[in-house]
Amino acid sequence: MSSLSTNFPIPFLNFIVQSSDPSIFNSQGIFPQPTNAPYIAGNGKEDVTVIFRRRGGDDLEQSHTQWAKTVRSSPDVIEMSFYPITLLLEGIKGKEHLERAISLYLEYKPQIEELRYFLEFQVPRVWAPVQDRFPGQQRKEPVCRHLQFSMMGQKLYVSQEQVSVGRKPVTGMRLTLEGSKSNRLCIYLQHLTNLPKILLPCWDTHVAIGAPKWQGPEEQDSRWFEPVKWKNFSHVSTAPIECPETFIGDDHSGVYIVTGAQLGVWEFGSRNVLYMKLLYSRLPGCTIRRSLWDHTPNDKSNKKINCENSNGDASSVTGENIVGNKLAKFVDMTEMSKGPQDPPGHWLVTGGKLGVEKGRIVLRLKYSLLNY
Repeated sequence: MSSLSTNFPIPFLNFIVQSSDPSIFNSQGIFPQPTNAPYIAGNGKEDVTVIFRRRGGDDLEQSHTQWAKTVRSSPDVIEMSFYPITLLLEGIKGKEHLERAISLYLEYKPQIEELRYFLEFQVPRVWAPVQDRFPGQQRKEPVCRHLQFSMMGQKLYVSQEQVSVGRKPVTGMRLTLEGSKSNRLCIYLQHLTNLPKILLPCWDTHVAIGAPKWQGPEEQDSRWFEPVKWKNFSHVSTAPIECPETFIGDDHSGVYIVTGAQLGVWEFGSRNVLYMKLLYSRLPGCTIRRSLWDHTPNDKSNKKINCENSNGDASSVTGENIVGNKLAKFVDMTEMSKGPQDPPGHWLVTGGKLGVEKGRIVLRLKYSLLNY
């Protein structure tokens, strides 16, 4: 059997014909048949099967000429090509911003009522403090108070540097080990590099918001002291730190959000106590819609701090020197942060606390959504 494929000039019509005698076709081509129905002629070895399908147009028209005239009014798809939706933005001013907004929406799919706030907060995020790096040089290690978890155990020094980011919303925090011996405990803050436009009217540099203030646990409140390993050695103050002037729905004085942090040590002989203070700045014109304590580290980011993400100096602890560091087992260095992957995607840090879990010092944060 030979094969013959006949394509009529109209692109919506395609025939596949099998025949041993092509001369059986009449001058008009193919006899009209219902869609997908075969036409059978002859018998035995001379059988001819015609399988054809007309795409678009009025299939009730018997004449091919008349049917072709109806294709324009009733077209059908015969081929598809898919293109990025952003191709529709060619020549539009600010195309790159629209492309990014579309990409973010398609990736995270925020609720429509949250879309504006979601997009406002999708600006680059960095970690503070940012340390200058010079090849062959290391940051001088200041004299620090220390923690010790056993009689002969290695000392863990605690950096008491005050980390402040100014009028930049904080979205995450983490603990890390620094120094040439990776034996200095430090705290880092993740914040937005730019102020979202929705916050400019109430938090721009020209707006008076008052001086920021530090909040921390009471030194004598031993109810919150928890040992890291042994009761006779270093403890951690696990008291939650929140701003008492911020309440859900309170619209009189605005809200207070975290813009800084500091670690410290109270000395009680061998029972030194690690604590944390938070710096609060007033955000007028806003109220708290919802708050929650998050005890789940951000597994979507690197589980261990590295020098590239920390923006720290070259002596920051990395995955390579964690292995042989005995102090690393006492500090949980996973990130605590919320970003676009956490619906609705515009959380801010409004509280925090230190804790002890399975013999490790951990950091837990309180996040809030605001009404703007």
